Amino acid sequence: MYALVDCDNFFCSCERVFRPDLEGVPLVVLSNNDGCVVARSREAKALGVPMGLPFYQMKERFPNSGIVPFSSNYVLYADMSARVMATLRQEAPSVYQYSIDEAFLDLSGMERFDLHAWGEALAAKVRRWTGIPVSIGIARSKTLAKVAARFAKKYDGYHKCCVISSDEQREKALQLTEIGDIWGIGRRHARSLKSYGIYTAYDFTKRPRNWVKKNYHVPGERTYLELLGRDVLPFESMDRKKQSIVTSRTFPGMYSTIEGLTPHVANYAARCALKLRKQQSVCGMLTVFARTNPFREDLPQYHGAAAHIFTTSTANTGEIVEAALRCLRELFRPGFQYKKAGVMVERITSAEAVQPDLFEFDPERRGKLDAIARTMDKINAKLGNDTLILAAQQYPEKEEKGKSKKFSDAIKRDMKSPDYSTSLDEFEVK
Repeated sequence: MYALVDCDNFFCSCERVFRPDLEGVPLVVLSNNDGCVVARSREAKALGVPMGLPFYQMKERFPNSGIVPFSSNYVLYADMSARVMATLRQEAPSVYQYSIDEAFLDLSGMERFDLHAWGEALAAKVRRWTGIPVSIGIARSKTLAKVAARFAKKYDGYHKCCVISSDEQREKALQLTEIGDIWGIGRRHARSLKSYGIYTAYDFTKRPRNWVKKNYHVPGERTYLELLGRDVLPFESMDRKKQSIVTSRTFPGMYSTIEGLTPHVANYAARCALKLRKQQSVCGMLTVFARTNPFREDLPQYHGAAAHIFTTSTANTGEIVEAALRCLRELFRPGFQYKKAGVMVERITSAEAVQPDLFEFDPERRGKLDAIARTMDKINAKLGNDTLILAAQQYPEKEEKGKSKKFSDAIKRDMKSPDYSTSLDEFEVK
């Protein structure tokens, strides 16, 4: 048996932990630079606030609604996630964290327990210890556990835990679940399945296995078998490394000079390099893009991009930032107001399988650069992000000469909550 623990409206719940006065109040959390809605409380969903709605449109469409907006606070969310996962590891033999707000629990050997009572107690413990409400689904396969968790979240009668243990329960749950709500079935496949008259998960399980494999190949067959209660989705198959990594932002204002764009692009490139190292990967190609504001039809429009191919794949911050700035100089055109830029790394492979260039690779230089990157990672992990950065990553501080801003501070977050759980400096003593 497996359990899927899903934090309810996680970002909004994190904000409420330290603001109990907002319980029952509609909340939304915004993307970087306070652009659009990326998380909604149950109350905000009930008002009809859609995901991805630009913030300025939300203010126009929902005036006097009492919605409280928050800028994204990923430091807080990551710490609260770690607290939830630590609590789960005390209660289950094996825990696999699937995302910042979800974890699978392997319940092998616990079949003799009353799993519904155990799940209720676990949900109550997580809420009591961390302040975060969770919904728990328990079933014979991971996909069915996902289905069960949706019922636990949607219906209060389950008391935060739904168990699907029999074929009768499984079939009833699948009859009430739309095909597009199944984990692993995206919008394109949902449209395709509906064209065959398959509208629920139960309809899908009534098709022959050979038909499913022919039309939806191995991933579709795995989902099909999981819905039938067969555990065929190993944890290893869910831990795939990214094949491309993109870091991009829309700027709070607009920039007309390359000097204004440089620290942004340098920081995006540094973020990509860090993500590569975290998954023990290297990249062979980098692309930088920048564009104007397409909604400002009164201004001249431009969307430029430039690419760089590394002779030897790398995850080194210095090399990647240097290549990104070279691309920026290539694509930049004066006379435009730039609103967004980004960096994408591709041709990603394992760091253990690097094929060096025979003529240009300098092992001594690479060794020094990698040692510097590892040292920077250790210092930043211990003392906080951006404690140590490259000079190109500095944002000039106009108000105070001689000072610079961190990457996180350069992003518009006017409604960010304090880092309650990680920074004593942000507490106000009254």
